[in-house]
Amino acid sequence: MTQTAIPYLFMRGGSSRGPYFNRADLPEDRDTLSEVLMAAVGAGHPLNIDGIGGGNAVTTKVAMLSRSEREDSDVDYFFAQVAVEKREVDYRPTCGNILSGVGPAAIEMGLVPVTGDKTTVRIHAVNTGARIEAVVQTPNGAVEYEGEAEVAGVPGTHAPIQLDFLDTVGSVTGALCATGNRIDEIDGIPVTCMDVAMPIMIARAEAFGLTGYETREELDANTDFFARAEAMRLEAGRLMGLGDVSQSVTPKMAVLAPPRHGGTFTARYFMPWSCHPTMAVTGAQCLAACALMPGTVAEGIPVGLTGESPEVVRIEHPAGEISVTVAFERGADGAVDLRSAGLVRSARLLARGEVMVPGSVWKGIG
Repeated sequence: MTQTAIPYLFMRGGSSRGPYFNRADLPEDRDTLSEVLMAAVGAGHPLNIDGIGGGNAVTTKVAMLSRSEREDSDVDYFFAQVAVEKREVDYRPTCGNILSGVGPAAIEMGLVPVTGDKTTVRIHAVNTGARIEAVVQTPNGAVEYEGEAEVAGVPGTHAPIQLDFLDTVGSVTGALCATGNRIDEIDGIPVTCMDVAMPIMIARAEAFGLTGYETREELDANTDFFARAEAMRLEAGRLMGLGDVSQSVTPKMAVLAPPRHGGTFTARYFMPWSCHPTMAVTGAQCLAACALMPGTVAEGIPVGLTGESPEVVRIEHPAGEISVTVAFERGADGAVDLRSAGLVRSARLLARGEVMVPGSVWKGIG
């Protein structure tokens, strides 16, 4: 049987990478869609040797775009996290790094027209319902990828993409503090279960016997830590109203420590079964909100916060630093009412063409 060719763009978005598809070029049926994405990426092998994945959770991500029918959005962004070694696809989360490439990809696909030297693309994140505005550099009527913006974990410099996140509070659970508490105790460890752009179980690194400054490799080799953390994550998912999350990457997990290089605090973010090599864009927003909220596990750790809006929160991670500009209002009890979170990222078109999947998986449209 012949293979099925599917048009795609292969892009780096922030510090992640993966295929960007026009949703119209993919099967509507969710089960068939999952089979197609797993075949394209090569899920089920540590090297993704039979697909275009890169053998790491940050290189097995997929973006699917379509024109939005919403009046407040130009494009719908549907995200899929394809597993590396398992044959699984999770549609529950979103990804802010892959989101960095949505604006350029939408323009490249002809879904959004260029409007000047800079083009604002209004994005609806289908998975969470959040809205994001991406300002893409488009001089001379085309996307510009070269520039001076640096993104920790990405070599070189590139054209900046300004991302402004709206409607991110309670993205999945419907509440900022997803359990109703600013601190819960799971297995004897205080945690904050917060939902801003991504539900996360947050703890202090020292509570696990960690410094918080370990490398990604050191953490990934710490099987005792992951065994305990995963059991806690499953309970956190239940407490957050997410049910059985054993087959889902949501909620994620993060540990915090004081800064060492002039930032606001240090963090290690987990995807959740391995340490992120840098920091997720969605995770950075949630951790920034946690740092601004009194009475959470972060209290006493952040350095240099003014308490005034907008606040620039600088998060140190394994590959450097990411800055989040948070606009908020504060209630009488110190609760933070987030209005928006802004970050500067970059993206680059790496290749364009067709990815092939076996005809036995999908025969194509028509």
